Amino acid sequence: MNFARLNHILIPSTSAERERWRRTILGRMSAPGWWIYGALSEEGRALSVLVLFIGTAGLDVSSTQVYVLWALLIGLLVGSMAVRGWLALDGVRAVVHVAPRVSVDTLTTFEVELSSESTKDHQGIRIRGPFLPWDGTWLDSQQRVADLPAGERARRELTARFVQRGRHHLDPFRAAALVPFGLAVGPSIATETCHFMVVPKIAHVESLTLPLQSRERPGGKLEAARSGETMDLLGVRPYRRGDPIRDLHPKTWARRGTPHVREYQQEHFSRTVVLVDDERAGSEAAFEALISLAAGVVAQATRGDAIVELVLASEAESHVVVDRSGAAFDRALDVLAEVGTDAKHGGADILERLAPRLGDVSGLVFVTGSASDDRRALVEAIRQRGVACLSLRVADDLLPAWLARLTRPREEASLAIGGEKVVAASDVTAGRALRL
Repeated sequence: MNFARLNHILIPSTSAERERWRRTILGRMSAPGWWIYGALSEEGRALSVLVLFIGTAGLDVSSTQVYVLWALLIGLLVGSMAVRGWLALDGVRAVVHVAPRVSVDTLTTFEVELSSESTKDHQGIRIRGPFLPWDGTWLDSQQRVADLPAGERARRELTARFVQRGRHHLDPFRAAALVPFGLAVGPSIATETCHFMVVPKIAHVESLTLPLQSRERPGGKLEAARSGETMDLLGVRPYRRGDPIRDLHPKTWARRGTPHVREYQQEHFSRTVVLVDDERAGSEAAFEALISLAAGVVAQATRGDAIVELVLASEAESHVVVDRSGAAFDRALDVLAEVGTDAKHGGADILERLAPRLGDVSGLVFVTGSASDDRRALVEAIRQRGVACLSLRVADDLLPAWLARLTRPREEASLAIGGEKVVAASDVTAGRALRL
């Protein structure tokens, strides 16, 4: 059971949902408490807790004078809160910058920029990060700006770590000036809400032997801007009756004295489909390793000449075409980042949705976590349609595969010949080099 997620079960996951909750009756009733919490500095919050204990000890005013200390401390807190209004950051604007995509369980840096358009200087500014979702942990949630002169800028970095894939919505970062004695802060200024995608780690796929047939797709890239087929220049040859006039090559004609034309050959690109079985068959760790392996396979496959098409088994109608451009690979990572664990689908359903696009596929890589007969039958059905298929199965441990090979040597031997490879989830998670 994930206790961190359970602790946040009542907290809305997006900034818009949290804002709607603040407008509810319960949110409005708790607003004064949150206002006091935000107005106090970290030192002020610690002192307010201490004041509660001192106040409890000083209830018996007839036998102790502890209440005098309590009154002094309360006076400091109330006085600090009373003067905070004079320390507003007038003319200061706050902006937060974060990468649109960050990897799971890696350092995420938020850069907060304060720009002053005021005519006066500001001192003792504290920058605070927002409350994080269950999967986030602040490594550095607060920064200080000792002095912000008029017309100047200051930048500070706050760092966090996130362990869950998917789209993240953070509340605004806030900056406020510290009041004298450091027990409270002035009215705060806020940045815009922060949105970014936490993408899966890319498995270290050192080599990948793609299952390619002789079948190729003519016409260049699948999403070429020009219509028609793309052609490669093969050379020039003497003109023959019926050759297109537009293919005449003037320089060769002038040099040799006889008409010559350009000769072309059709350009071919192999097309590989990476089919990701997004139905969870093992542990959560194994499923995350499966998503990471799929990202590594796509990354490695795009280093060659193949056009890679990423397809989710539960949504075989949609696809992401990935070439060597970084933007296309980023779109694939976004798709993998939002893959859930609640998909349920049989092999026959997957084949039915996938069948229309198998006609011009050179090869298919099937990434799955299931060792069921249903998935093996799916792989065999794809091969029977004339498509070379490499099956990569992510397992919690390789030992069950070894035991199966000892108990069913013929079946395992046929799977090995057919192209199934078993990858340990621990190898993917540890970042070990994989040769597939």
